[in-house]
Amino acid sequence: MKTLIMNSFAFLSLLTVVSSCDSGGTNNPLIKKSTAPYEAIPFDKISVADMEEAVMEGIKLQNEEIAAITDSKEEPTFENTIAAFDRSGKVLNRAILTLSNLESALGDTAIMNTMAKVTPELSHHSTDILLNHKLWDRIKKVYDSKGERTDLSSEALRLIDETYRSFAESGANLEGEKREQFRKINQKLSDLTVKFGQNVTNEMSSPDKRIFVTEEETKGLPEDIKAAARSEAKAAFEANGESDNENLYLFTVFGPSYTPFMKYADNREKRKELYQKYNSRNVGGEFDNTQVLIDIANTRLELAKLMGKNNFAEYQLQGTMASTPEKVMNLLEQLRVNYTEPMKGEIKEIENYARQTQGHDFILMPWDYSYWANKLKNDRYAFNDEDLKPYFDLNHTIDGVLGLATRLYGYTFKENNEIPVYHPDVKVFEVYESDGSLLGLLYADFYYRAGKAPGAWMTEFRGETKDDNGNREIPLISIVTNFSKPVGDEPVLLTPYEVETFLHEFGHALHGLSSQATYASLSGTNVYHDFVELFSQFNENFLTEEEFLDGFARHYQTGDKIPAELIEKFVNANQFGAAYACMRQLGFGYLDMAYHTINEPIEDGTNVEIFEEKAQDPVRIFNVVEGCFSSPSFGHIFSGGYAAGYYGYKWAEVLDADAFAAFQEEGVFNPAPAKRFKKMLQSGGTVDPTELYREFRGKDASVDALLKRDGITKK
Repeated sequence: MKTLIMNSFAFLSLLTVVSSCDSGGTNNPLIKKSTAPYEAIPFDKISVADMEEAVMEGIKLQNEEIAAITDSKEEPTFENTIAAFDRSGKVLNRAILTLSNLESALGDTAIMNTMAKVTPELSHHSTDILLNHKLWDRIKKVYDSKGERTDLSSEALRLIDETYRSFAESGANLEGEKREQFRKINQKLSDLTVKFGQNVTNEMSSPDKRIFVTEEETKGLPEDIKAAARSEAKAAFEANGESDNENLYLFTVFGPSYTPFMKYADNREKRKELYQKYNSRNVGGEFDNTQVLIDIANTRLELAKLMGKNNFAEYQLQGTMASTPEKVMNLLEQLRVNYTEPMKGEIKEIENYARQTQGHDFILMPWDYSYWANKLKNDRYAFNDEDLKPYFDLNHTIDGVLGLATRLYGYTFKENNEIPVYHPDVKVFEVYESDGSLLGLLYADFYYRAGKAPGAWMTEFRGETKDDNGNREIPLISIVTNFSKPVGDEPVLLTPYEVETFLHEFGHALHGLSSQATYASLSGTNVYHDFVELFSQFNENFLTEEEFLDGFARHYQTGDKIPAELIEKFVNANQFGAAYACMRQLGFGYLDMAYHTINEPIEDGTNVEIFEEKAQDPVRIFNVVEGCFSSPSFGHIFSGGYAAGYYGYKWAEVLDADAFAAFQEEGVFNPAPAKRFKKMLQSGGTVDPTELYREFRGKDASVDALLKRDGITKK
């Protein structure tokens, strides 16, 4: 899922979504009221200049709206302060969502330049709001007196709490020198994280982080991978003004090159060489990150202590389901205890398999795992993703995935070709509730094109809200993927992974479409970060359910259903290596928490390799390889927004497996669990997610269902 935020304070951006007024006296289609059906975004009338103008005008309008709040002579109340702030910024939000979404979906240079131009303005605007003394004083007064209001709804009370928390965590509660210190620390962190990320990017392209291999050394690699590597080699020679050596192939530490080489290349020494290059990135040299990461960890600790916390994890985990470092570590420990022995069994099994051809003294090393695991998997299950592709024609898969919401929640979908779109490939569906009322619009942008950002994501052009009279403004939700475009009359056939991706993003979309909140910041996917993936990952579980597949998955030539034995092979193949995969994730989770639960600064010049070794020792898979460690290139936690949050991957897995277990216990299309799950979809952030989940499941989530799904336990 793609997250769109105006600045580093994510919650603030979610607060500034809806307003009751538009600016008159302009022909800008993003500023004036839309004349498109359902007041959808009028893409057919928007220029890049319109988007820039709307952002700047939106900033001005929101400043005026906030000034109206802060200059009010009335006593601060929920209505004139908290709700009024939540409803400010409609023009700005519409403009920035349109601009940022189109930047990703179209990759247009003019749009990218405009985004770069307005980003500093947006950052200053958000900071000014967060450090607005008058606004904070009014918010605080409402928060302190909320107990006196017996007429407020539970959603209103939660909005008060979340607004107060987001401002307080962003330094609004600080006074005098501490407030200025907060600003300086944030600026320092911004500079350090940018430097870390740039170093990672630059190191990836370093000539030192690539290898040339001969034709002989490419044995085992698929032809398409070899062709790409030949193209890379040719381009490298041309860039250096050298004659092309047609016998050489170039492989790098970038994923599309590194991953298949480690998985398929027969040459063990070359796998080792590339592994060592990959796992020694940003150590020494021009792009060294070892001191940068220490500075980041220490500066985050400084910030946490300024905010009255013992460590950064305590500060960062506010406003999450986990809530404390202790609960995070409890989850990681549960998984460690359950997955360690199965992981050792997997490693030994793969090693013994390799010894059949490599000799009894063969020791499996980290650069061997992908290669030999893949061989054993293919040998045991004789399964390939290509075996399922003929059954997943895109058009039928669209019917099947959308039909999942029909069977579970009673939603229906009607394509509408009259609603403006930003590209001819985009489809728009009207989405209806079971009673015939309109839920929202779903934009679906399926096909790859040059300039489009890689991967897949869900986003919105407008979130769902209600006005004071309960009138609902429908959400405009979008899912974007990069499936192959049809060639001639040939159908687009999806791999199981691509169908899973579709299901995943559709789960997020349903979260946005189903919302029945009043206030923007509590609507749809505006929930705690370790809760939001429940709804997307939950959907993925249906991919192996025969009752679901039978509804749409047919061989595009014969019309036959997927054979049950093929589905079984797919399930078993997915379980293969699950313990190793879990332990690898735990290694990153333990490392993340080690850096962010320090209570005293890490000394300058500390040996980062040894720090990492100690942190990951409880979940170690292979013996330490000297010079190979991940911290200096661990962008997720040092420049990517996952600081003290990497655990969230496993947290969400536990939730989605446990939630789907309820459907398996009662029937995967039983209306009873579907009704309870639908309530969670509708609630957004209006209820604490822990309470919401307990109501759905009747208990807290446990790891048991995940253990069963991964084949760790058979019960």
